[in-house]
Amino acid sequence: MEQQHVIDEARRFAREQLGDDSSGHDWWHIDRVTRMAVLLASKEGADVFICELAALLHDVADEKLNPSLAAGMAKVSDWLAAQELEPAVVHQVMDIIGSISYKGGHNPPVVSIEAQIVQDADRLDAIGAIGIARTFAYSGWKGQLIHDPELSPRKEMTAEAYRSGKSTAIAHFDEKLLKLKNLMNTDTAKQIAEDRHRVMEQFLEQFHQEWHGLELDRDTSH
Repeated sequence: MEQQHVIDEARRFAREQLGDDSSGHDWWHIDRVTRMAVLLASKEGADVFICELAALLHDVADEKLNPSLAAGMAKVSDWLAAQELEPAVVHQVMDIIGSISYKGGHNPPVVSIEAQIVQDADRLDAIGAIGIARTFAYSGWKGQLIHDPELSPRKEMTAEAYRSGKSTAIAHFDEKLLKLKNLMNTDTAKQIAEDRHRVMEQFLEQFHQEWHGLELDRDTSH
């Protein structure tokens, strides 16, 4: 089947599956990650088709949005099987989708350049201004508090504790988001991550100043 036709069908499938999501893993997240994956693939010399297809499908299988990880992976596998793709393409896409999730930092490093690129694209959407917005959307979706100064960010977590343990939106920055800059795989993603990381640091500084009522302590003469 023609590659562009498969991409168009994948876009329809992902939008159908995730169009109404309110956890921050909605269609527009998929669209941003896909566009970033295509950009990174073109800069880093990777297979653009594989990166684009895997990026479009990566959250359709997400265990947070399915009864289980196995159910999510089966949904994507069944869809790919119906597209008359080469088995090697299906295997590569499924391998990428199954390996890029953060899982509390317990996943082994991804190996292929295509997996590195899709992982980088997904992680770039978790940081910066959009990452901040998605953090609060996800925390609200999970019923978590914005901040609890008596609840310290968790340092060491199992994958299960990371997924289901008690946390807050602000704690999530220390537990994951501020770590992502140093976990990027490709040079292009590392450059983009620097600016987005600074945006989060500036936001957190402002947040804690407001939380403690310290705005008047700053120089307001300018």
